[in-house]
Amino acid sequence: MAQAPMLHPLAHPLALDSGRAGVLLCHGFTGSPASMTPWARHLASQGFTVRVPRLPGHGTTWQELNRTRWEDWYADVDRALDDLRSRCDHVAVAGLSMGGALALRLAEQRPSDVDAIVLVNPAVNLVDRRLAALPVLRHVVPSLPGIGNDIKKAGVDESGYDRTPLHALWSQTRLWADVRANLHRVMQPLLLFRSVDDHVLDPSSARIVLAGVSSAVAVEVVLEDSYHVATLDHDADRIWQESAAFIARHTSPSPSPQESDPAR
Repeated sequence: MAQAPMLHPLAHPLALDSGRAGVLLCHGFTGSPASMTPWARHLASQGFTVRVPRLPGHGTTWQELNRTRWEDWYADVDRALDDLRSRCDHVAVAGLSMGGALALRLAEQRPSDVDAIVLVNPAVNLVDRRLAALPVLRHVVPSLPGIGNDIKKAGVDESGYDRTPLHALWSQTRLWADVRANLHRVMQPLLLFRSVDDHVLDPSSARIVLAGVSSAVAVEVVLEDSYHVATLDHDADRIWQESAAFIARHTSPSPSPQESDPAR
């Protein structure tokens, strides 16, 4: 019997119980919960109950990730949302990169269970001609050089993979298509952080999300001093503080999407 891959020391899932408002944090493709842990601890210190699941195939080896598909990752965050709904009166979902796509899909598919959305450099699209070759290339080459650790701040590690597994990457593009097709179903208040300098994503994802959702409150915050993994970068404090205030405002017992929003 094959031994299960070793879990990276910083990649463990996190569960922090506090108040009756919950937050589900979804990490990105080839990343791990390490990219969300400081954010999660800040939210817990502000009285939120927080969950950071480790998505299947992440935090171990890229080969294991190549054996998973987007439906596996979504099933995991879906279960985490069930857990929070069983404990909390209101729940916000948040995500980094591909985690943003998973958060949006939860809002699309389970509108009555999601009260607010926070996205950090969400991935739902990529303008790259090489993606057209993925359906064939993934059967020839198992992986390409990795995209992780796009962080401006020195000495920071998101505990991601140094290779990008192509079967899993192709599956991620199927997730993007599914999310894009249903963006109009997103009605919840939305806060989107976007890095000016992002070496993983082009600006198309943020534009598509903001143009496609039906949210009465849809706020974009531009980050000037962070790369893709902004949750661990120079702007992290701003993300933590502004997201906590936004989530508190929109997970109150009687949220009003028309109220004045200081984040706007």
